[in-house]
Amino acid sequence: MPKILIVDDAMFIRNMLKEIAAGEGYEIVGEAENGKDAIELYSKFKPDIVTMDIVMPDVGGVDGGIAALKEIIKADPAAKVIMISAIGQHTFVTEAMKEGARDFIVKPFQAEKVASTLHKVYCEGNP
Repeated sequence: MPKILIVDDAMFIRNMLKEIAAGEGYEIVGEAENGKDAIELYSKFKPDIVTMDIVMPDVGGVDGGIAALKEIIKADPAAKVIMISAIGQHTFVTEAMKEGARDFIVKPFQAEKVASTLHKVYCEGNP
């Protein structure tokens, strides 16, 4: 069962993502509401996939999802991170992809899009 870490400052988004991921057979190993916690939980659980909101509050010197993405990729270049962005955050998405994100999902999202993106990213390098 693939492991997933869900990171978003909005609890209702985390809950939606957890429901979709669990329905697709993923084990939710953790959830975080900021980048600082995301980095710590990634190190602890080594999930197969991370969903990461791009815009989150600065906590402990980690300013949002892109900063957390950079730290996770620095620690584990093989990390599979999917960025979650709102419509109109194209420049952030472009930066995240340059920094190592594997894909992105735009809010508001459909369950089918989340499921297909999780599957696509998880299957990269996994038979």
